[in-house]
Amino acid sequence: MRISIRVKVLLAGACMMAGPSVWGQQAQSSASPTKGSLEIALVYNPLMSNVVGGSGFWMQGGSIQVHGQFWRGLGVVADVSGLHTANTSASSGVGLDLVTATFGPRYTWSPARGRYSVFGQVLAGEANGLHSVFPAASGASDSADGLALYAGGGVNLHFKHRFALRAIEADWLRTQLPNSTTNVQNNLRLGAGLIYTFK
Repeated sequence: MRISIRVKVLLAGACMMAGPSVWGQQAQSSASPTKGSLEIALVYNPLMSNVVGGSGFWMQGGSIQVHGQFWRGLGVVADVSGLHTANTSASSGVGLDLVTATFGPRYTWSPARGRYSVFGQVLAGEANGLHSVFPAASGASDSADGLALYAGGGVNLHFKHRFALRAIEADWLRTQLPNSTTNVQNNLRLGAGLIYTFK
């Protein structure tokens, strides 16, 4: 039985999230300086992309991120994102839906008495393009999948009662979907949203 990239990404992400969370709880009980936590973020994401030989266009959507921090700012994050545009260019009338499922390491730095934190991350996984036109040797298809790679970071502002605000997030997104030339797309994803932390 063939297992899709999406299933592998989600299974690996679940294992990576579960292990550090348990390890972080054990480390806390042994009175070490480690501070483990788990947070869930709901983020609004505008994304700037472009078509081959054409101008750029904006996609709108959102993501859910689950981040487990387990040792001195180090942690892992799983990110599932969905984006949509009705037109990839003014004259084409061709839309695009883009779904990414990624996971990877995140490092978070927080000053001792500050109410903010800064993070950087590198995530890898799968990109799925839907309801569009993807050229191939056998003809065009309305869906395709390929590699997704995020690299970037952001700033969180912390409030009381375990809530925080994702003030800004900026990520370079590289996708590898068919486009009749290099089959590579470079995109800029921005973000802002709300975070809840389980401690």
